[in-house]
Amino acid sequence: MWRSTCKLLLKLFGWKPKNGVIPYKKAIIIGVPHTSGWDFVLSYLFYTSLGGVANTMIKKEFFFWPVGPILKKMGGIPIDRAKGASITKQIIHEMNSRETMHLAITPEGTRNLTKKWKAGFHTIAKATGATVCLGVFDFGRKEIGWVKPFELTDDADADIRRMKAFYREYAAIGRHPEKFTAED
Repeated sequence: MWRSTCKLLLKLFGWKPKNGVIPYKKAIIIGVPHTSGWDFVLSYLFYTSLGGVANTMIKKEFFFWPVGPILKKMGGIPIDRAKGASITKQIIHEMNSRETMHLAITPEGTRNLTKKWKAGFHTIAKATGATVCLGVFDFGRKEIGWVKPFELTDDADADIRRMKAFYREYAAIGRHPEKFTAED
């Protein structure tokens, strides 16, 4: 029932899904361009409408009653941001403790304009064997989903440059286009 409701809402908003549930047991879905809180809502509707669960990192302070149980049901993983660099370790531990996990990550790390993308997804994928899949929130085409798997090398910076080149060519438009760049 909820799956059908999500599918209907996505359709009413005029969005088209791109591809289905990712076929890998462990995956990191790169979400770009991340310029609005609506990215989370649309992503949730998209993946749930397909029968999937995409996990997202959410600061632990949001996991209070009654919001916490709802966020967990939506795939939220509480993250202790006070531990700084160990956020990546927390996610690696979480992914390694599950048989299946599709983790949605925005490498920009913010909804504001930034040229510096974070490489945490790279570290997580290398440590867990997760497949990285390039995803889009395209407000121009009103398409949401994942486009293709992305082969990682041992050079995170070079991989991020290749990702940015892909997104420049793909030309997805964020809800707030002025808040996104795939330039180096």
